[in-house]
Amino acid sequence: MSKGLFEGLKVIDCASYIAAPAAATVMSDFGAEVIKIEPLTGDPYRNRGQPPSVQLSPENPNWLVDSRNKKSLALNLASKAGLDILYKLTAGADVFITNFPPKVRKKLRLTYNDIAPLNPRLIYASFTGFGETGPDADKPGFDATVWWARAGIMDLVRAGDAPPVRSPPGMGDHPSAMGFYSAIITALYKRERTGQGSHVGSSLLMNGIWANACSVQTAIVGEEVERMPERSQHPMPWRNSYQCKDGRWLVLSIVHNDGRWEVFRNALQSPLMDDPRFQSVAGRKEHAVAVTATLDKIFATKTLEEWSEILDKHGVVFGAVTPVADVPHDEQAKIAGALVPTEDGSMLTVSSPFWIEGEEKKKAKRAPTIGQHSDEVLAAAGFSPDELKKLRSEGIIG
Repeated sequence: MSKGLFEGLKVIDCASYIAAPAAATVMSDFGAEVIKIEPLTGDPYRNRGQPPSVQLSPENPNWLVDSRNKKSLALNLASKAGLDILYKLTAGADVFITNFPPKVRKKLRLTYNDIAPLNPRLIYASFTGFGETGPDADKPGFDATVWWARAGIMDLVRAGDAPPVRSPPGMGDHPSAMGFYSAIITALYKRERTGQGSHVGSSLLMNGIWANACSVQTAIVGEEVERMPERSQHPMPWRNSYQCKDGRWLVLSIVHNDGRWEVFRNALQSPLMDDPRFQSVAGRKEHAVAVTATLDKIFATKTLEEWSEILDKHGVVFGAVTPVADVPHDEQAKIAGALVPTEDGSMLTVSSPFWIEGEEKKKAKRAPTIGQHSDEVLAAAGFSPDELKKLRSEGIIG
Protein backbone atom coordinates (compact mmCIF):
# COMPACT_ATOMS: atom_id res chain seq x y z
CA MET A 1 0.00 0.00 0.00
CA SER A 2 1.19 3.49 -0.89
CA LYS A 3 0.59 5.92 1.96
CA GLY A 4 -0.28 9.30 0.56
CA LEU A 5 -0.84 9.61 -3.18
CA PHE A 6 -0.79 13.40 -2.75
CA GLU A 7 2.02 13.50 -0.20
CA GLY A 8 4.04 16.67 -0.80
CA LEU A 9 1.09 18.46 -2.40
CA LYS A 10 0.21 21.69 -0.58
CA VAL A 11 -3.33 23.06 -0.72
CA ILE A 12 -4.46 26.45 0.58
CA ASP A 13 -8.12 26.17 1.61
CA CYS A 14 -9.37 29.76 1.67
CA ALA A 15 -13.06 28.87 1.56
CA SER A 16 -16.14 28.18 3.66
CA TYR A 17 -19.61 26.59 3.40
CA ILE A 18 -19.28 23.67 2.07
CA ALA A 19 -18.47 22.37 -1.39
CA ALA A 20 -15.13 24.12 -1.86
CA PRO A 21 -13.56 23.15 1.50
CA ALA A 22 -15.01 19.65 1.13
CA ALA A 23 -13.03 19.24 -2.12
CA ALA A 24 -9.90 20.05 -0.13
CA THR A 25 -10.94 17.42 2.42
CA VAL A 26 -10.93 14.77 -0.30
CA MET A 27 -7.41 15.79 -1.26
CA SER A 28 -6.37 15.53 2.40
CA ASP A 29 -7.73 11.97 2.52
CA PHE A 30 -5.04 11.02 0.01
CA GLY A 31 -2.20 12.77 1.81
CA ALA A 32 -2.24 16.39 0.66
CA GLU A 33 -1.25 19.00 3.24
CA VAL A 34 -4.28 21.27 3.51
CA ILE A 35 -3.85 24.61 5.26
CA LYS A 36 -7.21 25.95 6.33
CA ILE A 37 -7.28 29.76 6.31
CA GLU A 38 -9.89 31.16 8.68
CA PRO A 39 -10.61 34.45 10.46
CA LEU A 40 -9.30 35.01 13.97
CA THR A 41 -12.83 34.32 15.21
CA GLY A 42 -12.97 31.07 13.23
CA ASP A 43 -14.62 29.94 10.04
CA PRO A 44 -18.37 30.70 10.29
CA TYR A 45 -19.00 27.10 9.23
CA ARG A 46 -17.79 26.03 12.68
CA ASN A 47 -20.94 27.60 14.14
CA ARG A 48 -23.43 26.51 11.53
CA GLY A 49 -26.89 26.45 13.10
CA GLN A 50 -27.94 23.02 14.30
CA PRO A 51 -31.27 21.59 15.40
CA PRO A 52 -31.52 21.23 19.19
CA SER A 53 -30.81 17.48 19.09
CA VAL A 54 -27.38 18.07 17.55
CA GLN A 55 -26.34 20.22 20.50
CA LEU A 56 -25.67 16.96 22.34
CA SER A 57 -22.39 16.84 20.41
CA PRO A 58 -19.59 18.98 21.89
CA GLU A 59 -18.30 19.67 18.37
CA ASN A 60 -20.11 20.76 15.23
CA PRO A 61 -20.68 17.54 13.23
CA ASN A 62 -20.49 19.41 9.92
CA TRP A 63 -17.09 20.86 10.83
CA LEU A 64 -15.84 17.43 11.87
CA VAL A 65 -16.56 15.80 8.52
CA ASP A 66 -15.47 18.64 6.21
CA SER A 67 -12.36 19.82 8.06
CA ARG A 68 -10.63 16.60 9.06
CA ASN A 69 -6.88 16.34 8.42
CA LYS A 70 -6.52 20.09 7.89
CA LYS A 71 -4.13 22.52 9.57
CA SER A 72 -5.82 25.68 10.81
CA LEU A 73 -4.14 29.04 10.30
CA ALA A 74 -6.13 31.91 11.82
CA LEU A 75 -5.29 34.93 9.70
CA ASN A 76 -6.54 38.50 9.42
CA LEU A 77 -6.88 38.91 5.67
CA ALA A 78 -8.14 42.48 6.04
CA SER A 79 -4.62 43.52 7.03
CA LYS A 80 -1.73 43.96 4.63
CA ALA A 81 0.49 41.78 6.81
CA GLY A 82 -2.10 39.01 6.81
CA LEU A 83 -2.49 39.18 3.05
CA ASP A 84 1.29 39.12 2.61
CA ILE A 85 1.44 35.95 4.69
CA LEU A 86 -1.20 34.33 2.50
CA TYR A 87 0.69 35.40 -0.62
CA LYS A 88 3.89 33.89 0.75
CA LEU A 89 2.20 30.58 1.51
CA THR A 90 0.49 30.54 -1.90
CA ALA A 91 3.80 31.11 -3.68
CA GLY A 92 4.89 27.68 -2.41
CA ALA A 93 1.55 25.91 -2.82
CA ASP A 94 0.15 23.66 -5.53
CA VAL A 95 -3.54 24.50 -5.20
CA PHE A 96 -5.40 27.58 -3.97
CA ILE A 97 -9.10 27.04 -3.24
CA THR A 98 -11.62 29.79 -2.67
CA ASN A 99 -15.36 30.28 -2.83
CA PHE A 100 -15.48 33.96 -2.02
CA PRO A 101 -17.84 35.74 -4.44
CA PRO A 102 -16.06 37.58 -7.27
CA LYS A 103 -16.63 41.01 -5.67
CA VAL A 104 -15.21 39.85 -2.35
CA ARG A 105 -12.17 38.33 -4.04
CA LYS A 106 -11.56 41.62 -5.80
CA LYS A 107 -11.86 43.59 -2.56
CA LEU A 108 -9.47 41.27 -0.71
CA ARG A 109 -7.06 41.12 -3.69
CA LEU A 110 -7.54 37.37 -4.01
CA THR A 111 -8.59 37.18 -7.67
CA TYR A 112 -6.85 34.90 -10.13
CA ASN A 113 -4.98 37.89 -11.53
CA ASP A 114 -3.77 38.76 -8.02
CA ILE A 115 -2.68 35.23 -7.16
CA ALA A 116 -1.42 33.70 -10.44
CA PRO A 117 1.75 35.84 -10.77
CA LEU A 118 2.95 34.48 -7.43
CA ASN A 119 3.29 30.95 -8.76
CA PRO A 120 3.06 29.94 -12.46
CA ARG A 121 2.43 26.30 -11.50
CA LEU A 122 -0.44 27.07 -9.14
CA ILE A 123 -3.92 25.65 -9.68
CA TYR A 124 -6.30 28.47 -8.73
CA ALA A 125 -9.65 26.82 -8.04
CA SER A 126 -12.72 28.99 -7.53
CA PHE A 127 -16.20 27.80 -6.62
CA THR A 128 -19.33 29.95 -6.87
CA GLY A 129 -23.08 29.73 -6.55
CA PHE A 130 -23.95 30.76 -10.09
CA GLY A 131 -20.69 31.08 -12.04
CA GLU A 132 -17.93 33.65 -12.47
CA THR A 133 -19.81 35.86 -14.93
CA GLY A 134 -23.38 36.82 -15.79
CA PRO A 135 -26.07 38.79 -13.97
CA ASP A 136 -26.16 36.42 -10.99
CA ALA A 137 -22.39 36.03 -10.53
CA ASP A 138 -22.29 38.05 -7.31
CA LYS A 139 -25.49 36.68 -5.80
CA PRO A 140 -25.07 34.58 -2.66
CA GLY A 141 -26.11 30.98 -3.12
CA PHE A 142 -26.36 27.82 -1.05
CA ASP A 143 -27.08 24.27 -2.08
CA ALA A 144 -30.76 24.59 -1.06
CA THR A 145 -31.28 27.76 -3.11
CA VAL A 146 -29.20 26.90 -6.17
CA TRP A 147 -28.36 23.18 -6.51
CA TRP A 148 -31.77 22.09 -5.19
CA ALA A 149 -34.15 24.92 -6.12
CA ARG A 150 -32.69 26.76 -9.13
CA ALA A 151 -31.62 23.60 -10.97
CA GLY A 152 -35.19 22.25 -10.98
CA ILE A 153 -34.77 19.34 -8.58
CA MET A 154 -36.89 20.84 -5.82
CA ASP A 155 -39.87 21.25 -8.13
CA LEU A 156 -39.64 17.71 -9.52
CA VAL A 157 -39.55 15.69 -6.31
CA ARG A 158 -42.77 17.04 -4.82
CA ALA A 159 -45.90 15.03 -5.47
CA GLY A 160 -48.47 16.84 -7.60
CA ASP A 161 -49.29 20.25 -6.17
CA ALA A 162 -47.79 19.56 -2.75
CA PRO A 163 -45.54 22.33 -1.37
CA PRO A 164 -41.86 21.97 -2.30
CA VAL A 165 -39.64 20.38 0.36
CA ARG A 166 -36.28 21.77 1.45
CA SER A 167 -33.22 19.57 0.94
CA PRO A 168 -31.23 18.16 3.89
CA PRO A 169 -28.08 20.12 4.89
CA GLY A 170 -25.17 19.69 2.48
CA MET A 171 -27.12 17.44 0.12
CA GLY A 172 -25.99 19.41 -2.93
CA ASP A 173 -22.69 20.61 -1.52
CA HIS A 174 -21.04 17.23 -1.12
CA PRO A 175 -21.67 15.92 -4.66
CA SER A 176 -20.70 19.39 -5.91
CA ALA A 177 -17.45 19.04 -3.98
CA MET A 178 -16.68 15.93 -6.02
CA GLY A 179 -17.26 17.86 -9.24
CA PHE A 180 -14.95 20.61 -7.98
CA TYR A 181 -12.37 18.04 -6.89
CA SER A 182 -12.50 16.57 -10.41
CA ALA A 183 -11.75 20.00 -11.88
CA ILE A 184 -8.75 20.43 -9.59
CA ILE A 185 -7.34 16.98 -10.33
CA THR A 186 -7.84 17.49 -14.06
CA ALA A 187 -5.90 20.76 -13.81
CA LEU A 188 -3.11 19.01 -11.91
CA TYR A 189 -2.94 16.44 -14.71
CA LYS A 190 -2.73 19.27 -17.22
CA ARG A 191 0.16 20.70 -15.19
CA GLU A 192 1.92 17.36 -15.36
CA ARG A 193 1.74 17.56 -19.14
CA THR A 194 2.43 21.28 -19.64
CA GLY A 195 4.21 22.46 -16.50
CA GLN A 196 1.70 25.31 -16.22
CA GLY A 197 -0.92 26.11 -13.63
CA SER A 198 -4.40 27.23 -14.54
CA HIS A 199 -7.67 28.67 -13.29
CA VAL A 200 -10.43 26.10 -12.83
CA GLY A 201 -13.89 26.53 -11.46
CA SER A 202 -17.29 25.05 -10.82
CA SER A 203 -20.58 26.17 -9.30
CA LEU A 204 -23.65 24.94 -7.50
CA LEU A 205 -25.69 25.80 -10.58
CA MET A 206 -23.54 23.66 -12.89
CA ASN A 207 -23.57 20.74 -10.48
CA GLY A 208 -27.29 20.98 -9.80
CA ILE A 209 -28.12 20.93 -13.50
CA TRP A 210 -25.68 18.04 -13.98
CA ALA A 211 -27.40 16.13 -11.14
CA ASN A 212 -30.74 16.83 -12.83
CA ALA A 213 -29.36 16.15 -16.32
CA CYS A 214 -31.89 13.48 -17.34
CA SER A 215 -34.85 15.77 -16.70
CA VAL A 216 -33.16 18.93 -17.99
CA GLN A 217 -32.18 17.23 -21.25
CA THR A 218 -35.74 15.98 -21.58
CA ALA A 219 -36.94 19.57 -21.27
CA ILE A 220 -34.31 20.71 -23.80
CA VAL A 221 -35.69 18.41 -26.48
CA GLY A 222 -39.19 19.71 -25.80
CA GLU A 223 -40.73 16.84 -23.89
CA GLU A 224 -42.83 17.32 -20.77
CA VAL A 225 -41.13 16.54 -17.47
CA GLU A 226 -43.70 15.48 -14.90
CA ARG A 227 -43.42 15.87 -11.16
CA MET A 228 -43.42 12.85 -8.93
CA PRO A 229 -46.96 11.45 -8.73
CA GLU A 230 -48.86 10.80 -5.53
CA ARG A 231 -47.72 7.43 -4.24
CA SER A 232 -51.16 5.86 -4.55
CA GLN A 233 -51.42 7.10 -8.15
CA HIS A 234 -47.94 6.04 -9.26
CA PRO A 235 -48.00 4.76 -12.87
CA MET A 236 -45.23 2.24 -12.13
CA PRO A 237 -46.08 0.21 -9.01
CA TRP A 238 -42.97 -1.92 -9.57
CA ARG A 239 -40.94 1.21 -8.71
CA ASN A 240 -43.06 2.43 -5.83
CA SER A 241 -42.57 2.46 -2.06
CA TYR A 242 -44.53 0.32 0.39
CA GLN A 243 -45.03 0.22 4.14
CA CYS A 244 -44.42 -3.00 6.03
CA LYS A 245 -46.17 -4.41 9.07
CA ASP A 246 -43.71 -2.77 11.49
CA GLY A 247 -44.16 0.70 9.99
CA ARG A 248 -40.89 0.58 8.06
CA TRP A 249 -40.80 1.26 4.33
CA LEU A 250 -39.13 -0.29 1.30
CA VAL A 251 -38.87 0.85 -2.30
CA LEU A 252 -38.98 -1.47 -5.31
CA SER A 253 -36.95 -1.11 -8.49
CA ILE A 254 -38.06 -3.98 -10.71
CA VAL A 255 -37.50 -4.21 -14.46
CA HIS A 256 -41.02 -4.50 -15.76
CA ASN A 257 -41.36 -7.51 -18.00
CA ASP A 258 -43.32 -10.74 -17.59
CA GLY A 259 -40.25 -12.73 -16.56
CA ARG A 260 -39.19 -10.42 -13.72
CA TRP A 261 -42.79 -9.94 -12.63
CA GLU A 262 -43.20 -13.69 -12.30
CA VAL A 263 -40.11 -13.82 -10.05
CA PHE A 264 -41.62 -11.03 -7.94
CA ARG A 265 -45.00 -12.78 -7.83
CA ASN A 266 -43.42 -16.02 -6.68
CA ALA A 267 -41.57 -14.14 -3.94
CA LEU A 268 -44.76 -12.60 -2.57
CA GLN A 269 -46.70 -15.90 -2.47
CA SER A 270 -50.04 -14.12 -2.25
CA PRO A 271 -53.31 -15.12 -3.94
CA LEU A 272 -53.98 -11.40 -4.40
CA MET A 273 -51.40 -11.47 -7.19
CA ASP A 274 -53.65 -13.85 -9.19
CA ASP A 275 -55.92 -10.94 -10.16
CA PRO A 276 -56.51 -11.39 -13.92
CA ARG A 277 -55.84 -7.68 -14.49
CA PHE A 278 -52.23 -8.17 -13.38
CA GLN A 279 -51.21 -11.00 -15.71
CA SER A 280 -49.67 -8.96 -18.53
CA VAL A 281 -47.44 -5.92 -18.93
CA ALA A 282 -50.29 -4.02 -20.57
CA GLY A 283 -52.77 -5.03 -17.88
CA ARG A 284 -50.50 -3.95 -15.05
CA LYS A 285 -49.90 -0.59 -16.72
CA GLU A 286 -53.60 -0.04 -17.30
CA HIS A 287 -54.45 -0.95 -13.72
CA ALA A 288 -51.38 0.53 -12.00
CA VAL A 289 -53.42 2.12 -9.20
CA ALA A 290 -55.02 -1.23 -8.39
CA VAL A 291 -51.60 -2.94 -8.42
CA THR A 292 -50.28 -0.42 -5.88
CA ALA A 293 -53.34 -0.88 -3.65
CA THR A 294 -52.90 -4.66 -3.80
CA LEU A 295 -49.19 -4.50 -3.00
CA ASP A 296 -50.01 -2.20 -0.06
CA LYS A 297 -52.12 -5.00 1.41
CA ILE A 298 -49.47 -7.65 0.78
CA PHE A 299 -46.51 -5.73 2.21
CA ALA A 300 -48.53 -4.84 5.30
CA THR A 301 -48.55 -8.52 6.30
CA LYS A 302 -44.84 -8.82 7.18
CA THR A 303 -42.09 -6.75 8.77
CA LEU A 304 -39.30 -5.14 6.78
CA GLU A 305 -36.83 -7.71 8.07
CA GLU A 306 -39.08 -10.56 6.90
CA TRP A 307 -39.63 -9.00 3.48
CA SER A 308 -35.92 -8.27 3.11
CA GLU A 309 -35.08 -11.94 3.59
CA ILE A 310 -37.76 -13.04 1.12
CA LEU A 311 -36.96 -10.50 -1.60
CA ASP A 312 -33.20 -11.07 -1.31
CA LYS A 313 -33.74 -14.82 -1.62
CA HIS A 314 -35.60 -14.35 -4.89
CA GLY A 315 -33.28 -11.70 -6.32
CA VAL A 316 -35.89 -8.93 -6.29
CA VAL A 317 -34.27 -5.49 -6.37
CA PHE A 318 -35.45 -3.29 -3.51
CA GLY A 319 -34.09 -0.89 -0.93
CA ALA A 320 -34.93 -0.45 2.72
CA VAL A 321 -35.85 3.15 3.56
CA THR A 322 -33.28 3.71 6.28
CA PRO A 323 -33.62 6.31 9.05
CA VAL A 324 -30.44 8.37 9.06
CA ALA A 325 -29.89 7.43 12.72
CA ASP A 326 -29.36 3.83 11.55
CA VAL A 327 -26.74 4.63 8.90
CA PRO A 328 -23.78 4.77 11.35
CA HIS A 329 -24.59 1.17 12.29
CA ASP A 330 -24.62 -0.13 8.70
CA GLU A 331 -21.94 -2.84 8.60
CA GLN A 332 -21.85 -2.85 4.80
CA ALA A 333 -21.13 0.89 4.82
CA LYS A 334 -18.17 0.28 7.13
CA ILE A 335 -16.85 -2.62 5.05
CA ALA A 336 -17.22 -0.59 1.85
CA GLY A 337 -15.23 2.29 3.37
CA ALA A 338 -18.06 4.83 3.50
CA LEU A 339 -17.68 5.10 7.28
CA VAL A 340 -14.19 5.02 8.77
CA PRO A 341 -12.77 5.49 12.27
CA THR A 342 -10.81 8.61 13.12
CA GLU A 343 -7.11 8.23 13.80
CA ASP A 344 -7.63 8.32 17.57
CA GLY A 345 -10.43 5.75 17.32
CA SER A 346 -12.86 7.99 19.18
CA MET A 347 -15.56 8.11 16.53
CA LEU A 348 -16.55 7.30 12.95
CA THR A 349 -16.48 9.82 10.14
CA VAL A 350 -17.86 9.87 6.60
CA SER A 351 -15.11 9.10 4.10
CA SER A 352 -14.71 10.42 0.56
CA PRO A 353 -16.75 8.25 -1.84
CA PHE A 354 -14.10 6.36 -3.81
CA TRP A 355 -10.98 4.24 -3.42
CA ILE A 356 -7.88 3.54 -5.50
CA GLU A 357 -6.31 0.11 -5.46
CA GLY A 358 -2.89 0.22 -3.87
CA GLU A 359 -3.46 3.65 -2.32
CA GLU A 360 -4.29 3.89 1.36
CA LYS A 361 -6.28 6.85 2.59
CA LYS A 362 -4.82 8.88 5.41
CA LYS A 363 -6.20 8.03 8.83
CA ALA A 364 -8.74 10.74 9.55
CA LYS A 365 -7.42 13.32 12.02
CA ARG A 366 -9.91 15.28 14.07
CA ALA A 367 -10.85 18.70 12.68
CA PRO A 368 -8.62 21.47 14.05
CA THR A 369 -9.43 24.10 16.63
CA ILE A 370 -9.17 27.77 15.57
CA GLY A 371 -5.57 28.58 14.69
CA GLN A 372 -4.34 25.27 16.10
CA HIS A 373 -1.50 25.10 13.58
CA SER A 374 -0.75 28.81 13.05
CA ASP A 375 2.72 28.62 14.59
CA GLU A 376 3.55 25.31 12.90
CA VAL A 377 2.53 26.50 9.44
CA LEU A 378 4.27 29.86 9.69
CA ALA A 379 7.43 28.43 11.27
CA ALA A 380 7.68 26.05 8.30
CA ALA A 381 7.33 29.12 6.04
CA GLY A 382 10.36 30.75 7.71
CA PHE A 383 8.83 32.96 10.40
CA SER A 384 10.83 33.18 13.65
CA PRO A 385 9.32 32.86 17.15
CA ASP A 386 9.76 36.60 17.67
CA GLU A 387 7.99 37.36 14.41
CA LEU A 388 5.12 35.08 15.35
CA LYS A 389 4.82 36.75 18.74
CA LYS A 390 4.70 40.18 17.08
CA LEU A 391 2.10 39.05 14.50
CA ARG A 392 -0.08 37.68 17.25
CA SER A 393 0.19 40.81 19.39
CA GLU A 394 -0.81 42.92 16.37
CA GLY A 395 -3.89 40.80 15.68
CA ILE A 396 -2.57 39.40 12.41
CA ILE A 397 -2.63 35.73 13.42
CA GLY A 398 -4.55 33.84 16.08
